[in-house]
Amino acid sequence: MALADSKPNLSHLQVSELVKRLFGLTPSQIHPLPSYDDQNFHLVVSEDDEYVLKVMNTEDSQNPTLLELQTHAMTFLHERGLPAQTVLPATSGQVMSLEDIDCGFGRQKYLVRLLTYLPGTPIAKVPCSPQILYEAGKMAAKMDTVLQEMEHPQLHVLQREKFIWSLSNIPLLEPYLHLMDGDPVQQVVKSVIQQYKTCIQPKLSSFRKCINHGDFNDHNILVQPDDSATHKISGILDFGDMSSGYYVFELAITIMYMMIENPTPLDVGRDVLAGWESVIRLNEAERDALYLLVLCRFCQSLVVARHTVLQHPENKDYVMITTKTGIRHLCRLWELGKEVVERRWFQNAAHYPGNE
Repeated sequence: MALADSKPNLSHLQVSELVKRLFGLTPSQIHPLPSYDDQNFHLVVSEDDEYVLKVMNTEDSQNPTLLELQTHAMTFLHERGLPAQTVLPATSGQVMSLEDIDCGFGRQKYLVRLLTYLPGTPIAKVPCSPQILYEAGKMAAKMDTVLQEMEHPQLHVLQREKFIWSLSNIPLLEPYLHLMDGDPVQQVVKSVIQQYKTCIQPKLSSFRKCINHGDFNDHNILVQPDDSATHKISGILDFGDMSSGYYVFELAITIMYMMIENPTPLDVGRDVLAGWESVIRLNEAERDALYLLVLCRFCQSLVVARHTVLQHPENKDYVMITTKTGIRHLCRLWELGKEVVERRWFQNAAHYPGNE
């Protein structure tokens, strides 16, 4: 996980000078955007000329091949009609620039990219109807099927065997469980990790492989109203957690995050699953694992958030977004048990038109 001094902390003056030097742009407005490990800015140059500046943390900046793959994936999706951001080159022609910047703890190197600004509102900020959840599940499945077609000579870099956010790596949470000492939810997290080792790890070979976006959450999906009083997905953001994985991982991640702000969280799985299965049907092993994988993602979010707040207390409000309701949802799912939750998700999802 990122170290305390790895997250950039550029001032607006530093951003303005950087953007002018690298991209020849003079923003009239600079607005900070939320980020877990990096620093993002919404740049307004004119009324019809807006961008997003991404300044990567120092650890990820040491892995330009991974960032180049993320950039490639975004372009690959965009060219195939999915609403992903694309990267705009600097005046030098480079799509990434490694910059030596002093953010208050000595000069360090940060990779900088300029991205297109996509219209829309994060799902987290709109009333989340079953239709939006269905579209989120459908888009997640379409995205993974398209990414699976992507070719690149460095795809092996996406294995990310020590990446704590990958659902392949749930046991990596164990060294951080002491951060939950005294919290009753700690025992639930320990039990989920043990069940993962027993019930998921031995069956990974039964899941279908793909490339995961890995963070398809309610702040990384933008929506806009369409002509029929419903919403369409207008943007897919933040490919920083992209890794090699399995289709069912993406589905579990999407369900978990769509539950966070939903007033009827137990019904979310039904709608997301119905959208997903309109594109890809789960096989038996994947269906059997889905409930536990959703619990695993809650555990990842809770444990990593505890660690990150210690490293970056100034970012507590953003980092702890999921934690505020995540503990409650995790405990509720755990108490209800696999059979009850699965019945609610799978039987109801099967009644959607086209899913019978």
